[in-house]
Amino acid sequence: MTVLLLGLAGGAGAVARFLVDGLVRARFRTALPWGTILINVSGSLLLGLLAGAVMRNHSLSSLQAVLGTGFLGGYTTFSTASVETVRLIQSGRTGLALLNALGTMVAAVGAAAAGVALGSLG
Repeated sequence: MTVLLLGLAGGAGAVARFLVDGLVRARFRTALPWGTILINVSGSLLLGLLAGAVMRNHSLSSLQAVLGTGFLGGYTTFSTASVETVRLIQSGRTGLALLNALGTMVAAVGAAAAGVALGSLG
């Protein structure tokens, strides 16, 4: 049953990513891929919250598999961030590429750390 739920959650996460990215792209027409940045940072925060809650309450491990691996695995997208960074480099926007790669990494790790800290409270 967990595998089925994991697959359904992954599909839901991919649909959520598609919708969020579309909404952000429609509002912010810039070279910097704000949709992917928002998705990866918010997904890192949510995964951190979930991991912190699981560390606090070990009975949530199957929920972590479904929501963490499934939904958030389908929602977040390292591969798209990588391709968008390469495209920025190819278009001569090396500064934006560096900002995209390093900025996303720092923001996502910071969001994950904040999520773990908040999720561990209680």
